[in-house]
Amino acid sequence: MKIVSLETHFVAVPPPHLGGMYWIFVKLKTACGIEGVGEIYSATFHPKAMAHIIEDVFGRYLQDHDPHHVERFFREAYSSGFTQRPDLTMMGVVSGLEMACWDIIGKAADKPVYELLGGLVNERLRSYTYLYPKNAAGEYDYDNVDLAAECAVQNADRGFTAVKFDPAGPYTAYSGHQLSLDVLERCETFCKRIREAVGNRCDLLFGTHGQMVPSSAIRLAQRLEKYDPLWFEEPVPPGQEEAMAQVSRHTSIPIAAGERLTTKYEFFKLLQAGAASILQLNVARCGGLLEGKKIAALAEVYYAQIAPHLYNGPIGAAASIQLAACTPNFLIQESIGTWDGFHAEILKTPIQWEDGYIVPSKAPGLGVELNMDVVRAHSPYTGERLHLQMASRPADVRDSSPAKG
Repeated sequence: MKIVSLETHFVAVPPPHLGGMYWIFVKLKTACGIEGVGEIYSATFHPKAMAHIIEDVFGRYLQDHDPHHVERFFREAYSSGFTQRPDLTMMGVVSGLEMACWDIIGKAADKPVYELLGGLVNERLRSYTYLYPKNAAGEYDYDNVDLAAECAVQNADRGFTAVKFDPAGPYTAYSGHQLSLDVLERCETFCKRIREAVGNRCDLLFGTHGQMVPSSAIRLAQRLEKYDPLWFEEPVPPGQEEAMAQVSRHTSIPIAAGERLTTKYEFFKLLQAGAASILQLNVARCGGLLEGKKIAALAEVYYAQIAPHLYNGPIGAAASIQLAACTPNFLIQESIGTWDGFHAEILKTPIQWEDGYIVPSKAPGLGVELNMDVVRAHSPYTGERLHLQMASRPADVRDSSPAKG
């Protein structure tokens, strides 16, 4: 069996752009006619640049090769250009192409991928969602704590047992910074009101994305401990594990991190430092399914858990579900709502979600198929914004606006 062709689709996500501004889907085809789909989570460069990068990686390391040989593909791409070190953009490309290989492997074996990566462990996957509160005009309003509490109750009523929110804005290219007293108070108020609204029906997942320096994160954590969040997410910027470990040592709240990390090597440093006990690997960025399985195994040695990150499209979600289904130290999977809206429209059969849980598909491969009519109708992406982006100015103590990506 060998791979003979590649298709790449840059899909524009319609407003309100849940899951990012665009999704990058790849489709591989073998000489014997089996097709596999994958998704690349790439936020660093615009699709105009990524198109050439994806073609280059495919041509050098995958074309005319057997899709079963994922270890060979990973090692050659990881070492590309005499590097042999984690490279976020390269690993994003590898992740999408590698999961497409697994889709082919599963279809050839007539098995879901999770059966080929250790076998089914979790028949249902606990899931959580961000809060997306809407005001009377139908617009998303992340400032209003009353709306956030109301939205949390609505999600609890739907069956979610955990909800995430991030009131510690703004994201800026100049983070980490000290949060102002106004922002510290707003964060505590959000935790207090949401906890009062949902009681013990839901865990609170306090999301931050590297906004703080360690001392500020510790100040915030001390305010939040009384509301017993399940986690405090990425309190300081990625890249300096000891800084995050400093926060971890000063709070009883578990630290979750990893959405911006890639490969087993970066996650090992996080675990070794004692910086996080919940790893938020993104399967469409970390190096793919096999690399994700290795990261989960490293976490298992440290008695840490995985909570796969997902802020992209449904192909990456399907791969993440396959990994979670066969991982004994799985904690919870990020969902984007209940996988309705555009995430459902672009698939022939939507991801199955029931009463707070994702039900892994029993279909071969990744268990999903793209609706190519919908893909073509929303391709290519013609905007200029990246998948996500940060504010270009330093945080101002008088700017207490919530975090926006």
